[in-house]
Amino acid sequence: MTITIMHLYYDILNLYGENGNVKALKMYFETLGIDVKIKFVTINDTINLKDVDLIYLGMGTEQNQKLVIEHIKKYKNQFQSYIENDGYLLSTGNSFELFGKNIIDKNNINYDTLGIFEFVSHEENFRLVDEALCKTSFSDNYIIGFINRNSVIKNISDNYLFEIVKGIGNYPKNIYEGYHYKNFYGTYLIGPLLVRNPHFLEVLANKIIKDKDNNFKINKNNLEIEKKAYNEFMNNYYVDFINKN
Repeated sequence: MTITIMHLYYDILNLYGENGNVKALKMYFETLGIDVKIKFVTINDTINLKDVDLIYLGMGTEQNQKLVIEHIKKYKNQFQSYIENDGYLLSTGNSFELFGKNIIDKNNINYDTLGIFEFVSHEENFRLVDEALCKTSFSDNYIIGFINRNSVIKNISDNYLFEIVKGIGNYPKNIYEGYHYKNFYGTYLIGPLLVRNPHFLEVLANKIIKDKDNNFKINKNNLEIEKKAYNEFMNNYYVDFINKN
């Protein structure tokens, strides 16, 4: 089996070492004996989503986020078809704002984005910085991550990805974080997300494998170190909080 990952805007949407998410997926698949092909695609490259098993976009500066808008909009129909046909797409940090209706910046300038989803993004004159502790329907384990952004998202409705236990949601005092639709996973959580949350990595990777070949036997696990690091972080920072709540 070969799994193809498209790392989109790998060079300009890669703050905080977000390429670690792709490295984590590659390591996990290869541990299972699966070949991994990574397509690195950026500005001025042609986007072709045929035979792509997962698309990944990471966090970027506000300037770089705006830089990719005109390029990615050329491929709206491809992305919409890919998502509606259950293609996997993971978008972390502010990159997932690209899939909403628009981004309104601090100067009230409107940037029309892909418009695949109905949510809207508003940049603020303050930053939201916090560690987040979340629940998810995908795992019995809590999700952890770091948030550092200056925008809020509205009109998510019921399509949230995580439920906030401690930290900041899609906007202040909101208890929901991210966006989830079919196999689209968008979240502000960085860290990188899949490195810090090996259980989520496992769930996502195994779903991709089973959709590719339901008969493939997943009989190995090489996430002991990652799970130990996760457990130690939880014990050091969140056990007392969880027990009190």
